[in-house]
Amino acid sequence: MIAPAPSFSHVIRMSDDTGLFEHSRNAIVRREHGYCTDDVSRGLVVTSREPDPSEEVVRLAEIYLTFLTHAQDHTGAFRNRLGHDRRWSDRPALGDWWGRALWGLGTAAARNPAPWIRKEAMIAFDLGATKRSWAVRAMAFAGLGAAEVLRAHPDHKGAAALLADAAKAVGGPGEDPDWPWPQEHLTYANASLAEVVIAAGKLGGDQRVLESGLRMLAWLHDVQRNGDRLSVIAVGGYRRNGPRNRHDQQPIEVASFADACATAAEATGDESWDDGISQAVAWFLGDNDLGTPMWDSTTGGSYDGLTPTGPNPNQGAESTLALVSTLQHARRLS
Repeated sequence: MIAPAPSFSHVIRMSDDTGLFEHSRNAIVRREHGYCTDDVSRGLVVTSREPDPSEEVVRLAEIYLTFLTHAQDHTGAFRNRLGHDRRWSDRPALGDWWGRALWGLGTAAARNPAPWIRKEAMIAFDLGATKRSWAVRAMAFAGLGAAEVLRAHPDHKGAAALLADAAKAVGGPGEDPDWPWPQEHLTYANASLAEVVIAAGKLGGDQRVLESGLRMLAWLHDVQRNGDRLSVIAVGGYRRNGPRNRHDQQPIEVASFADACATAAEATGDESWDDGISQAVAWFLGDNDLGTPMWDSTTGGSYDGLTPTGPNPNQGAESTLALVSTLQHARRLS
């Protein structure tokens, strides 16, 4: 199965000079729902990962970075929701969006080809990295941004401390071989929890932590198989000893799994982790539980979910960025 090249066509359609709109109906932006830091941060991640970006993609990264610096307050916390009227509807806090903002900022500071973007992203990252969240997934997302910074700047003490604290917040696998997961319930972005533990073990030089993260990811991969195809944890999650619902599956779960497999492959040199990336790409192209493509080749957008009756036709920002992210990994494999 040949993967298409990553396309930013629908990301551009969903963006303006303020940020990235959250929702669409089919492929048309729904401006009334405004923007959110969560999605803008994801946008900064994928635009900064591009090794040879066009001027338009660099401009997107600059817009997204400007949005995040506007969302951040003087303590390092972030607002999440901005209306189309350019008014915030919430106060700065340390929820998932704080973690995702640090993920985007860390990626931009480490990888973006534009020096002025790297410089400003590092300033905002350093401020945000002084905070800690009570939420496990917020810490995991922030830790992934810290890992990006450490790969580029191995002596960055703030990033090292944040990554170590993120891995501690996630915890290690349990003793039960049938459920070697730190929590009793798989919910969302599960692969990101394993990924941040892997990154902390590798970059911190702790083989025990690295092996714990790899064990978590290997088990999650087994849980998310349906035969030879990928079948990610659906909305509503999967509780230990509970029933397994396979709908509605979300593209963001597929992308987080591909990210984690790429980190595992880099950390170990074991190319067998690339199989997970290939399965994630195939999920978008149609090798999923319903055998249907999960993207629109005419718009470059991803459908918002795999429902019992087929794809949700809406092509929102989160789903489209998940497609772009996964195809970026596919390009490396090819």
